[in-house]
Amino acid sequence: MTDTKLIQSEIGNRRTFAIISHPDAGKTTLTEKLLLLGGVIHLAGAVKAKRGRANAVSDWMEMERERGISITTSVLQFPYQGLHMNLLDTPGHADFSEDTYRTLHAVDGAVMLLDSAKGVEAQTQKLFRVCKHRSIPIFTFVNKMDRPGRDPFDLVGEVESMLGIGVYPITWPVFRSGVFRGIYHRIKRQVILFDEALAKSSAHLGSEIAPFKISEVDDPVLREELDQAGYQQLQDDIELLDCAGDEFDRQRFAAGEISPMFFGSAINNFGLEAFLETFCELMPPPGPRQANTGIIPAIQPDFSGFVFKIQANMNKAHRDRLAFVRICSGRFHRAMKVHHVRSGRDLRLANPTLFLAQERSLVDEAFAGDVIGVFDTGIFEIGDTLTEGAKFEFEKIPSFAPEYFSRLVSLDPMRRKQLTRGIEQLAQEGTIQLYRPAGGYAGEMILGAVGQLQMEVTKYRLQGEYGVKVKLEPLKYQLARWVSSSKGKLDLEALRVACPGIVVHDVRDRCVVLFEQEWAIGFAKERLPDVVFAETAQGVVVRDDQ
Repeated sequence: MTDTKLIQSEIGNRRTFAIISHPDAGKTTLTEKLLLLGGVIHLAGAVKAKRGRANAVSDWMEMERERGISITTSVLQFPYQGLHMNLLDTPGHADFSEDTYRTLHAVDGAVMLLDSAKGVEAQTQKLFRVCKHRSIPIFTFVNKMDRPGRDPFDLVGEVESMLGIGVYPITWPVFRSGVFRGIYHRIKRQVILFDEALAKSSAHLGSEIAPFKISEVDDPVLREELDQAGYQQLQDDIELLDCAGDEFDRQRFAAGEISPMFFGSAINNFGLEAFLETFCELMPPPGPRQANTGIIPAIQPDFSGFVFKIQANMNKAHRDRLAFVRICSGRFHRAMKVHHVRSGRDLRLANPTLFLAQERSLVDEAFAGDVIGVFDTGIFEIGDTLTEGAKFEFEKIPSFAPEYFSRLVSLDPMRRKQLTRGIEQLAQEGTIQLYRPAGGYAGEMILGAVGQLQMEVTKYRLQGEYGVKVKLEPLKYQLARWVSSSKGKLDLEALRVACPGIVVHDVRDRCVVLFEQEWAIGFAKERLPDVVFAETAQGVVVRDDQ
């Protein structure tokens, strides 16, 4: 096989996606059950609340395991039906949405997970808007069908009205006396019943692939399984769904305009195989990416990729720092020389790794769609482009304006060096935003966060990973704006005099102004008409009102 055919074949087998949801919709559970189906793990721990639960495969940070929440993105790679799946498991907690925003730039599609009782929630809406902006395909999985929930038709209507996307149910819930019993597969026109009796007899309920049985719609046994009322409800639902008339449109799906919907219970492993089978059929392989020089096809032979995440101290024994690189085109091989576009330097990537959460293995080659980890000595920044020599850059990943601010105070002045190194590394990761006042005390540091929990994580990691105890003193600032001049050079002195706020610089030495109230921004704009006050450092602004 020639190199070109090999590259096309390998890229055609890649599927790179993320799961987005509101907290507590069951995202970590769904992730583990997909790994169970992929054969990566053979027994999934029943995910319980906080300290009582088994450790989730995708949660590698100690604080995640203690609190029972996902704090940082994990990369999970597994095979399924001849395909190479790259699942980027994102934080569900709203305080870590910026990490999720960055991750959504690295995927080709997303699975939107909904709680059957709660439907579309606030965090789901925010993350959906990022997906919609990028026009990526979106699958919808309605979870927790084993519990009392909303009417399925109401959920369909809510997704369409609140998110502005069409919905095509591919599976549909089947009930007996109001209790979830299985799903109807509209394409296959089959009913798949969850074998509750067999599942309950298992010593590991929900930890193994759920037993089930398949029936045709007109099978007399189905009437007995569902009773007359349940069977009639299924018939009525099928008629209503068929009356909708429209066939599933693959082109609209690929453009992010229509979402195939599935129903099931991740905790019981039911409905997942039907979903994953259709997912493998519909989910597109890696496609072209926009760069400043034009479109970069995934199947072009030359390697290219970009850094979407940096993580320090994944391995406590080595205190290392890894840059997560999404490969966008061509073929990567171990020890190859790549061009770091921002610095203009050529680098040799000697020990690239593949991931299963905290577990890593050396990789000899990888292709577009894959995510690899490369050792970082401090040269990489989020959004950096790597190429096989070509001089172009992929679209930038934005930094979002924080809403919470604190002054960072060391409790041990003798560990100032460790504090400076630690907080700068965490800021470069995107865990927290770090600011230093312009013209002020050189050692003063102000932290900014999208969510308050980010502050707690920073304090926790500084002590656990760098041996530095700190306290955080809350500040009254509520808004941050990156500033630049439409005339070119920014007059910092004029900015300090005219702005009712504090002028600071971020970790990349970009000028930022922190404000206490919204009116202060308007006042500053009036006094400084040539100054641009931006809600993000770069890229597209994603606001709640969009």
